[in-house]
Amino acid sequence: MSLDVETGTGSATAESYASVADADTRLSALGLTNWATLSTAEKEEALRRATVHMIRAYRNRWRGTRINSTQALDWPRYEVCVDGYPVDSDIVPADIRNACIDLALKAAAGDLAPDIERAVIREKVGPIETEYSAHAHQATQYRAIDMMLAPYLKGSSAMMRLVRA
Repeated sequence: MSLDVETGTGSATAESYASVADADTRLSALGLTNWATLSTAEKEEALRRATVHMIRAYRNRWRGTRINSTQALDWPRYEVCVDGYPVDSDIVPADIRNACIDLALKAAAGDLAPDIERAVIREKVGPIETEYSAHAHQATQYRAIDMMLAPYLKGSSAMMRLVRA
């Protein structure tokens, strides 16, 4: 089955922000050779899983508006500015495509959103006692991906200093 890649048209059938060729080029240039060991079908599956993760993780956080109500993915979008410049509404920005590729590499190695296990902060063996951390992260976070996508997310570039009266 061939991967249906979003090219900036707002396709109703798109499955990924990036093609296998895009991923091969980027990951090879970064020296990440484990991607090259995957079959084309495995790469396509990883790109699909990465795109689904992006939809679930970022859908309500993107700036702007989808270009039509029938498009399968969140990009392309209208009314998005990055660094003061408008982003064309007929493209998938390189950062979005690259984030998808980087997540695909992680998806090929395992689940992008595993069930959460709370961190054990104390364990006692004799009459069994376990205490869990209340401050453990509640979801897997991909900091490099979040940083790459920050300019495209609502509220990611505007910080306000809070002054107490």
